[in-house]
Amino acid sequence: MKLPTRVPDFTLPALLARLGQRLPQLPPSLALIAALNLALGRLLPREPLTPLLGKRLAIRVSDAGLNLRFAYGERGFHPSFGPGAADLTISARARDFLALLTREEDADTLFFNRRLQMEGETELGLLVKNTLDAIELPRLEWRQFTPSRAWRQLRMILTGAHGSGI
Repeated sequence: MKLPTRVPDFTLPALLARLGQRLPQLPPSLALIAALNLALGRLLPREPLTPLLGKRLAIRVSDAGLNLRFAYGERGFHPSFGPGAADLTISARARDFLALLTREEDADTLFFNRRLQMEGETELGLLVKNTLDAIELPRLEWRQFTPSRAWRQLRMILTGAHGSGI
């Protein structure tokens, strides 16, 4: 069976979103925070993130029912489940976040096609978008996201060895 070379256009079933909304949001938030903190200072430079200090952020995966809330502080990213809205919320379908991750599509394209929404402080949205655009990531093939291959690729990226090794 030949796999497609692009992330297929899909939307997760509404039942999954309803279920995701009822599940604890801390475990997936901690996974995201761990990944961000691993990248901090390696792929994700600290200096441009200074305006994010003390700001509450949220990544909302609309079709999965996930609302991953976190903040940025002096020691890195940490969970943020306090009352009140996030200073910046970025929302999209799981498919569109995958397309961003694999660099198949950029944030501007998704934003102007209304597939990526940013709510909150405009300046923070621009900072996050520009920081993501400036990160030099090797092109990731979504078909290679088996757990063992993804783990090897992540280790290679974080140690600075950008060979394919997959």
